Amino acid sequence: MIDVLWVIVGMFIGTIGGVLIISLLSAGKTEDLYSEISDLSSEVQDLRIQRELLKEEIFRISLPESKPVPRNKRNPKIKK
Repeated sequence: MIDVLWVIVGMFIGTIGGVLIISLLSAGKTEDLYSEISDLSSEVQDLRIQRELLKEEIFRISLPESKPVPRNKRNPKIKK
């Protein structure tokens, strides 16, 4: 009976120790993932701004150009 009790206590202590070790090892990886997500989020924002600027440039270029205003005559005829 005492042997079974020691096995149960050992499993309980081992489970707690295993959870603690796994959480300590994965804490650094979680921080790396958060920083990578932050970097990707800022990159996406930059690309969205760049896309909007390029859309405006394409729209500006694709507008048809108007005809130039004719120049005034240099030697106007004098009526007598």
